[in-house]
Amino acid sequence: MSDPNTRHVRQRLLEHFEGDGSDANAKWCSLWDAGDFLPWDRGCPNPALVDLLEQKQNLLGESILIRDPHTGKTRRKRALVAGCGRGYDVLLLASFGFDAYGLEISPQAVQLCHEVGKEDYPDRSGDHGFGQARFIVGDFFQDDWLEQVDGGRSFELFYDYTFLCALNPSKRPAWSLRYSQLASQTNDTRLICVEFPTYKEYSSGGPPFGVPPPVYVGHLGQPGVQLPYTTEGIPATEGAPKSDAEGFERIAHWQPSVTHEAGKGTDWVSIWKLHRGGTSGGEEEESKCT
Repeated sequence: MSDPNTRHVRQRLLEHFEGDGSDANAKWCSLWDAGDFLPWDRGCPNPALVDLLEQKQNLLGESILIRDPHTGKTRRKRALVAGCGRGYDVLLLASFGFDAYGLEISPQAVQLCHEVGKEDYPDRSGDHGFGQARFIVGDFFQDDWLEQVDGGRSFELFYDYTFLCALNPSKRPAWSLRYSQLASQTNDTRLICVEFPTYKEYSSGGPPFGVPPPVYVGHLGQPGVQLPYTTEGIPATEGAPKSDAEGFERIAHWQPSVTHEAGKGTDWVSIWKLHRGGTSGGEEEESKCT
C-alpha cells in the first residue's frame, strides 16, 4: 500500500493539488474517480481510535445515550466523520453504539463505503446494539447535507484524522468554526483528533499539510479567527481577536501506543470539549504511551 510519507507519493500529491486550494473538492473527486492512487486509504480504522474506544471511552462521556435537549427523549449520540474515505471509522463507531455519519465530497467514495463489509465490525456496544451507519455526499462547510441527518443538525461526537491535514491551511479558521457550529450543546459533546502529520515542515506544503499540536490548540480555541503563523508553522494566538463562537478546550492529549505505520512515534491523540468558561486545560491528561 502506498505511504503518504514517501517522496514519490508526496510529490505526486503536491503536483495534483498545485494552486491556492480553491478547486480542491474537484481534485479530491478526480482521485476517487480514478481509484488508482488513494495513499490515505489504509484499509481499516486507525488503531489509535480502536484503542480509545476500547480503553478510554470514559473520556467521551458517561453513556452512549443522551436525553435530546430539543425533544426531551433518550436517543443514541450522533457521531460525524468528515472526509470519511471508505467509511471504516464510521462503521467502527456504529459498532460501539453511536449513530454514525460519514461525510465525503466524492460520490464515488460514498459508493465504495457501501462495499465495506459490516461483518468486519462486530457489535461492541454492550447492551445498546449496533448503531446506524450512514454515508452522505456533501461539503462539510455547507448545510444541505444536514437534511439527511436523522433528528437534528448537531452531533455529540466528531472524529478528525486525515481531514484537517487535507485542507489548505487557509481553511483552518472555517474548519474550527464549523465544528463549533455543529456541536451539540450537551456536556458530553467531544471532538477526537488523531493529529497527523505532526512532523512535517510548514514550508513543505501538502496535502497532507503539517499539523503539529499547536495548530489544533490555536484554531479550536479560537474558531473562525484568522491566526498569523510563525515561520515554523505555529499559529500565534497572543494578541489575536477573540472568537464570537464557542471554542473547544483540550481535556486529554497523549501519544498512542498503536497507530498506522505512517504516524508511529509522531501521532498524537487529543480529546476536546466545548469551553464553557473557567480556566481552560486545568483537567487535561497528557502522556506519552509506549
